Amino acid sequence: MDKIIMKDLSFYAYHGVLKEENTLGQKYFVDLEIICDLEKPSKTDEVTDTINYADIYQIVKKVVLENEFKLIERLAEEIAKKILSYDKKILEVGVTIRKPEAPIDGIFDYVGVEIWRKQDG
Repeated sequence: MDKIIMKDLSFYAYHGVLKEENTLGQKYFVDLEIICDLEKPSKTDEVTDTINYADIYQIVKKVVLENEFKLIERLAEEIAKKILSYDKKILEVGVTIRKPEAPIDGIFDYVGVEIWRKQDG
């Protein structure tokens, strides 16, 4: 199956368990893999035959910036849910959230979660 890939969508938001995370905020990076059939748009060259990734970006942006979740697991779930409801041509979506400034006393690149969700039915 084919996929649309979106990497390193970057946002400054206020998710987290700690009060400081909700007050000060921090950077979040989102990666997406959208499983769909790209055969038709690869032949027609028409945006209406594919998944418009500009629209997908706006969906992710809205979920990340207009909500406050304690857990990045919940953030990822909400992003997946909204993307799947955007278009039935989307069969499956993988969402990775990376949090490079997590409040951990240690040296690390980032912490994150990755989830995969499928279209119902």
